[in-house]
This record gives sequence, structure tokens and C-alpha cells, in this order.
Amino acid sequence: MRIVIDTNIVFSSILNSNSKISKIILHPRNKLHFYSTDQLLKEIEEHKSKIKTLSHYSDTDLERIITLITNKIRFINVRLISREAFIFAESLTKDVDIDDTEFVALTEHLKGKLWSGDLSLQRGLKNKGWKKFITTTELTELLGK
Repeated sequence: MRIVIDTNIVFSSILNSNSKISKIILHPRNKLHFYSTDQLLKEIEEHKSKIKTLSHYSDTDLERIITLITNKIRFINVRLISREAFIFAESLTKDVDIDDTEFVALTEHLKGKLWSGDLSLQRGLKNKGWKKFITTTELTELLGK
């Protein structure tokens, strides 16, 4: 299964490496395929000092956990996403959260599911009929089988 991971999921995983989210991403027999765009890496870099403050990690530990998590994700250049998927995603996100356009576009392009903890994004897109989200609970259940 193709799972597009957005920023808040990765931030949660970095902040608590023993969480359900981290266990899903780092599961050794994981048959899930995780994807994101370079936007995720940019956002990690932009917020690294805040993450460090919240997590109380040393610089070395923070880099180690970021590397551990991001190595489980395949990063797709936004230029490789079809124009149609991007236009469709932009029409969905423009009045909900335009910053999530790349994640929605990649989900459409890959014919996958979007794993996001952003409840307002989920509500906004579900109200428009887009229901391609997957929850942490659903992923935990998939891994339990």
C-alpha cells in the first residue's frame, strides 16, 4: 500500500520515537510504502530548532532520529507529479490549506492514501468528497494482520 506522509505525522514521530506513529514507520516487516515530497524535508529543516527544544534531544540524537525516520520515506520530486493531479489537488486545498497541496497531489498521483494528523485538512477535504485518508489506527490494524 502506498502511503503519503505529511509533515505533522513525521514531526510526531520525531518528537516521540516510541509512539504508535514511529512504530508504524519503523516497523521491521513493514509492507507499507511511505512517500512524501521534498517539502517535508524543508519543513523539518525550518522547524529543527523548535523540534530540538520540544524533544530535548541533543544535536546528535536529533539528527539520528530524523535520519532514521526519513530513511523509511521515499521522497518524490514535485515535478514528477502529473499536472492533472496537481491541479486537482490545488482545487481541493485552495480554501482548506494550500500548504498541503503537494501531499494531496502526490496521493492522487500515486493512487495512495494520505496519512495526516491535520483534522481541519481532513474535515475540509472530506466535505469536498475526497476521502483518501488513512488513520494511525487503520495502519496499526494493517500491520497487526
